[in-house]
Amino acid sequence: MNAAVITFGETMALFRPVDPAEGESADAYRLSFGGAESNVAVGVARLGGRAVWMGRVGDDVAGRRIRRELRAEGVELHVTVDAEAFTGSMMKTEIAPGRVGVQYWRGGSAGSRLRPDDLDLSILTTATVLHVTGITPALSASASETVDAAVSAARSAGATVSFDVNHRPSLWRGRDASAVYRRLAAQSDIVFAGREEAALIVGERSDDELISAIADLGPATVALKRGAEGATVSAEGRLLRRPAWPIHPVDTVGAGDAFVAGYLAEHLSGSSLENRIDTAVAAGAFACLGRGDWESLPHRRQLELLAAGDGDPVVR
Repeated sequence: MNAAVITFGETMALFRPVDPAEGESADAYRLSFGGAESNVAVGVARLGGRAVWMGRVGDDVAGRRIRRELRAEGVELHVTVDAEAFTGSMMKTEIAPGRVGVQYWRGGSAGSRLRPDDLDLSILTTATVLHVTGITPALSASASETVDAAVSAARSAGATVSFDVNHRPSLWRGRDASAVYRRLAAQSDIVFAGREEAALIVGERSDDELISAIADLGPATVALKRGAEGATVSAEGRLLRRPAWPIHPVDTVGAGDAFVAGYLAEHLSGSSLENRIDTAVAAGAFACLGRGDWESLPHRRQLELLAAGDGDPVVR
C-alpha cells in the first residue's frame, strides 16, 4: 500500500450566506460541507498525498454530496451509509466584522453513531499515518470507542498516530475533556494543539513549557499552533519557530486543519522538519483567504508558484 494518511470522523452539511455581510438576516445560502478530519484529508490530497476518509453519513442529499465532493477532491472513501439517521449540518454566519459564528445540528446524526465496525481494519493496519481529533470522542460513547479501536490498531501495526486536540467546548458540557485529551496525547506520535488546548492537557504554562510537558507524555512531535503568531514545533531534539504569513484573513475556520494537512503531507513524502513546518504554516495562511471549511486549502502548485516568487501577478 502506498503511503497514506487515514482519518475518520463526522462530516456535516455546511450552510453559509451568499452575502456574508447580511449576517443573520441573510435569506440566500450556499450549501457545502465540512468536518475537521475530512478537511485534513482534502488538504493532504491537494498537496499530492494519498488520503483516506472513513465515516458514517445519512442516506440523504447531504450525505451523497459529501461523498461526491470528497471523491472529486481525490480522497478515497470507506463510508457507511446509515439509513436510520440524518447527516448532521452546521450554519456559519458573520456575527461581527471578522468574527464568524457556527451553529450545529448534530444530535443523533449519522456521524454521532460512528462505531468500531465502521473502520476498515485491512486499510487501517497498513496506514502510514492515522489522524484523529478530539471532536470524535465527544460525539458519543460509540464514537469514542471507535477512536480507541483505531488508535490501538494503528499502534499495533507500527503506524504514526497523529492527534489534533481541536477542542469544541459545546460538545463537552458537563464532561471532562482533559482526561480524554491527555490519554490520546500519550498514545500519539504527533500532537497538534493551540495554546488553550495544550493547557487543557497539561495546565497553564508558557508556550515552551506547554510543549515540553506534552512531549513528556510520550509524543515525539508536538506542534503548538499559535494563530497569527505562527507556530512552534518540537521534534527530532529541536525546537523550531515559524512566524505566520502576513495576510488579511477572510475566514479563519479550517486554518488549523490546513496546518495539520500541510505538516502530514510533507511527513508522508519524507520531507525535512523545516519543510514540514513551512508547508504547514503556508497552508494555514491559504485557508484564511477564502470562505468555507476546505475550499481555500492550497494545491501543491500554488505553494510552488509562491516559492518561485517571480513577481509576475499573471500566470499565462
